Amino acid sequence: MANISAALVKELRDRTSLGMMECKNALVESNGDIDQAIELLRKASGMKAAKKAGRTAAEGVVLVKIASDNSFGAMVEVNSETDFAAKEENFSNFANQVIEAVFEAKDSDISKLMASGLETARLNLVQKIGENITVRRASVANEEGLTVGSYVHSNSKIAVLVSLRGGDEALAKDVAMHVAASSPMVVNAEEVPADVLSKESEIYTAQAAESGKPADIVEKMVSGRLRKFIEEVSLTEQAFVKDPDIKVGKMVKDANAEIVSFTRYEVGEGIEVAEVDFAAEVAEQLKDSGQNS
Repeated sequence: MANISAALVKELRDRTSLGMMECKNALVESNGDIDQAIELLRKASGMKAAKKAGRTAAEGVVLVKIASDNSFGAMVEVNSETDFAAKEENFSNFANQVIEAVFEAKDSDISKLMASGLETARLNLVQKIGENITVRRASVANEEGLTVGSYVHSNSKIAVLVSLRGGDEALAKDVAMHVAASSPMVVNAEEVPADVLSKESEIYTAQAAESGKPADIVEKMVSGRLRKFIEEVSLTEQAFVKDPDIKVGKMVKDANAEIVSFTRYEVGEGIEVAEVDFAAEVAEQLKDSGQNS
């Protein structure tokens, strides 16, 4: 059995808002796997979803550049260790170099990008500001005949690229703004991955079974919840943030356009940053200092 630390229990409690013993038991059952523990808790408690992990807040910026005729767009994420460094002028200059390079090359291959000369600039910046700087990812929208639009949140922490067939810059920006706010999984309902649906179905079935209702009623409950889930994660099925009375898909269709694709970047998403207990670290250093004196 895995050693279940208090820190792991706390993280699970923070993400689920459930009791300490529930979280600890789930972690014991999942052998310390926090994602599996969340699934177990969802099945047992009816909890809809868990919060994102708290340890994913790497710093930096996301930047976008769109061609003047909206035929092409590029987007990058450049990371630093602290938000202070991300606001520093030299960091901003480097991040702008990166987006310009991706835009000019129309290529999202980071390794190729860095080999073209940006790696030297990155290393110089690391030496200058004393933090590790990384170019994490890049994306380009360059399909012929499409209208490309974007939205960048004012703090440069969230950015979106959207490609439409038909429509104009204003429509593409509205869709991109919606994506930034609502973070859909896919464009259309039929694109939701089968493994995601299977996992959700398993969870809803376990939740519905707790009701004690007959199997046919449970099946209808699960079916209804799956339909609602698909609507929640599909861009075209979501209520438009600027006008909740209309779905995004209908809004775009009414403008004689179609959403082809979107890409959403949020600074630090998916990057696990170790939490440092500074008080414990200082105490340990003082202890070591006393032993060595």
